[in-house]
Amino acid sequence: MRIVEPKVTLEWITPTPLLAIERAGRTCYKSEDKTTDDSAEKFCKMVYQKGHESVIEHAAASVRIICDRGVSHEIVRHRIASYSQESTRYCNYSKDKFGNEIAVIEPPDLTDAQRTMWVVGVTNAESAYFSMIENGSTPQIARSVLPNSLKTELVMTTNFREWKHFLKLRMDPAAHPQMREVAKMVKDVLAKECPYFFADPI
Repeated sequence: MRIVEPKVTLEWITPTPLLAIERAGRTCYKSEDKTTDDSAEKFCKMVYQKGHESVIEHAAASVRIICDRGVSHEIVRHRIASYSQESTRYCNYSKDKFGNEIAVIEPPDLTDAQRTMWVVGVTNAESAYFSMIENGSTPQIARSVLPNSLKTELVMTTNFREWKHFLKLRMDPAAHPQMREVAKMVKDVLAKECPYFFADPI
């Protein structure tokens, strides 16, 4: 069993997103003639402050997220997005490409006693999984004993409006601690690429 850390990396983002948003948005007002070298930021601020948020859907980003299965179940509830996720139906963790072990993500803030119990639980789950595989189960059946702490990897693609909605919900203090941790990493990645929309609220 291998313990890994959650991680978020950028896969792709709309090139020059403010320009893309301005070009699309000015269609609504037929104000293309007002486009200048520095008009995109002002235009984006104007439409966003007016509540014309659909315009920012013309920019999008894809991020690669490494988290546990429990957190991934929350992420994929965001329906205005596309997902490609590591499949426990087809991935056989007893194979060399996975190091013949499962990878897990440790929950935060465990006491020593809680961590000991968690390690016992995920170790037993790994043992049961490999026993089922050795006794002829397919990965899609053996996965039934895998824990929520199992590491998964997914790529999420959505538009800027939905990313802002995702961050609003998933960084809220009421969100699950591990979900907040991943959402903060998503925000940091997006803010680096497009600080205008993601560094701070407009």
